[in-house]
Amino acid sequence: MLKLGLLGAGRIGITHARAVMSVPDATISAIFDPVDAAAAAAIKITGGKRTTVQEIMASPDIDGVIIATPTDLHAEQIELAARAGKAIFCEKPIDLSIERVRQCLETVDKSGVTLMVGFNRRFDKSFGRLKAEIEKGSVGEVELVQIISRDPAAPPVEYIKRSGGIFRDMMIHDFDMARWLLGEEIIEVSATGSALTDPAIADADDYDTATATLRTKSGKIAVITNSRRASYGYDQRIEVHGSLGMAEAGNHRATSVTVATGDGYNCDPLLDFFMERYADAYRAELQSFVKLLSGEQVSIPDGHDGMSALKLADAALESANQGRTIVLHQS
Repeated sequence: MLKLGLLGAGRIGITHARAVMSVPDATISAIFDPVDAAAAAAIKITGGKRTTVQEIMASPDIDGVIIATPTDLHAEQIELAARAGKAIFCEKPIDLSIERVRQCLETVDKSGVTLMVGFNRRFDKSFGRLKAEIEKGSVGEVELVQIISRDPAAPPVEYIKRSGGIFRDMMIHDFDMARWLLGEEIIEVSATGSALTDPAIADADDYDTATATLRTKSGKIAVITNSRRASYGYDQRIEVHGSLGMAEAGNHRATSVTVATGDGYNCDPLLDFFMERYADAYRAELQSFVKLLSGEQVSIPDGHDGMSALKLADAALESANQGRTIVLHQS
């Protein structure tokens, strides 16, 4: 039985705790969260013991850690875990500073431990099928990827102020998906953004509506659109167009039933938000982490994928702020 430590028992930490407890060969045995109610909720789900970060790192019984704390704690806690020889699963992003991420990854590389970054959408069945169809050659050479991600509502402004903004917090998932599906690194980013849904978001120096166009060296293009307000639910769609055809992944609903009458067509609304839409992906993601710790060969998004997505987010923000295309220097 693999024993994991959970750092952070907020909304995403609880999601990961439930995912781990659905895996037969793993459990969460130690929990850190400074908020009593959050820690108690995680203990109820896992049966783990509340403890400190230092005790988790020092325990020889803990095989790995799940880092679901606020972003500004990620890099430090990754380094602590790496030096302690623990396998690491960390929510994105590793940090909001590329230089800090680079330093952190140097520590991880020197330690030789596993670092998996939480880009859960790679583990979604529909998006995984798109990737499989690309690899099979079903659509031929990929030419254009279009990604739509729209949240039903914006998070609290206090969260936005700490998150790094829409490109680093929200669109970063889509940057990772674009790299994954295109199969090539991005060399140019052109982005634009507006604050249309809430003046407080503009006051926080962020956007709530944004688009980015990415281009690879061979000329492949990805177009990403984000919105913090979709009145009809959590909108998550991807289309891949290639030389031989097209493949697309549509939205998820509670059921696929449509009722047609003289009044028109009616179906279930879109799922509420990411915890419902990606519940299976979160489980598959943590199952992959457990498989890695058990010695199986599993493809995962690692620290260098995390840094690449952050570079794209930084470039998109610079492009939107300056009104120009940003050329990336590969390193």
